[in-house]
Amino acid sequence: MRILTLLFLFTTLSLSAQNEIPDVDLTTMGGETVNFQEVTNDGNVKIVSLWATWCVPCLKELDAINDVYEDWQDETQVELIAISIDDSRTVKRVKPLINGKAWDYKILLDTNNDLKRALGAATVPLTLVVKDNKIVYRHSGYNPGSENELYEVVQKNAN
Repeated sequence: MRILTLLFLFTTLSLSAQNEIPDVDLTTMGGETVNFQEVTNDGNVKIVSLWATWCVPCLKELDAINDVYEDWQDETQVELIAISIDDSRTVKRVKPLINGKAWDYKILLDTNNDLKRALGAATVPLTLVVKDNKIVYRHSGYNPGSENELYEVVQKNAN
């Protein structure tokens, strides 16, 4: 019985810990250090997308959201934070890519993959919806149209 109780407690703590925003520092495109918890803690719903320049599904997802992002912002005040996991060899591709795409997202860099590890992300894209510094939705991968499900989650949590 004791083992079952310990197992239950461990599982419960593990699941709740995964819903917390990790205390990890990231870098802005201008080279400043920002704390991930502080960036996601303003009371509004945030979409967090872990992506990379070499990840085709990542780019497709961010492009698809970009097509409707202005409407999403008008309706829900959501902000998308796109966090590149490009390493020191490929991070130089981030700025030219986002300039070419004209994405109106907050772009941050996780070149050491600290956030990716803290979130236990095996693959990208990893898309999160964050409300009150808690992860309320988590999805790996991208299929065309999955941005509709994402927006439903945003709408539900924006109210």
